Amino acid sequence: MPKTVVPEEKRRRRRPTRGGTVLSERLIVEAALRLLREHGSAGLTARRLGLALDCDPSTLYRYFRGMDEIILAIGDALIGQALHGWVPGGEWRADLRALGLRIHAAYIAHPQAAVLTTSRVTGRANELAADEVVLGVLHSAGLPAAETVRVYHAFIDQTLAFAALDAASLALPNAALRAEEVVWRSTYARLPASSHPHIAGIAPLLAAEMVTSAYPAALDLLLNGIAALRGRG
Repeated sequence: MPKTVVPEEKRRRRRPTRGGTVLSERLIVEAALRLLREHGSAGLTARRLGLALDCDPSTLYRYFRGMDEIILAIGDALIGQALHGWVPGGEWRADLRALGLRIHAAYIAHPQAAVLTTSRVTGRANELAADEVVLGVLHSAGLPAAETVRVYHAFIDQTLAFAALDAASLALPNAALRAEEVVWRSTYARLPASSHPHIAGIAPLLAAEMVTSAYPAALDLLLNGIAALRGRG
């Protein structure tokens, strides 16, 4: 049965934790992000979160109905970090590119959290604000409503998909990351042109490119497609 979240005004009157801290949703989310960074998704439990905040784990349920709601709040916080300080420049392509790069960067700055949250829809304030901003930029590009929705869908899913992919790589142990880089530099570089002519001809380029994120290039391709749609209209 879902827990009942205590109303905000009652939370404010509660006593501080044993360490003298008055909890808030923001403090809980920040502590959860630290746990994810230090211990991975397996380390994010109510017990560990209570220890990190110096409170009984049951206290968390004054703010959230359960751990899943905390995960949704984490995802919304990452979107908030992406939007923080962003000011539109008034040119649709530059604005959309900046938003995509900001959202992607906010997620990969917290790879363990990104792995948990990129596939989730939070319905929270920052997510709604981001959707409104992106749709506003697309509206300024002069796209019809149906095309705006299609492009919005492609933009959001592309950004989150690359964030999830890149975050999953960053969340790997360092040894695994290094091993993958070695494969590109050694295995691919040694393939003979007689059996793999296309790989052999560009092996050094592949080794340099494939250890970086393809998101900026993919984003530019999407923006080129939007520009083509505008021209067709």
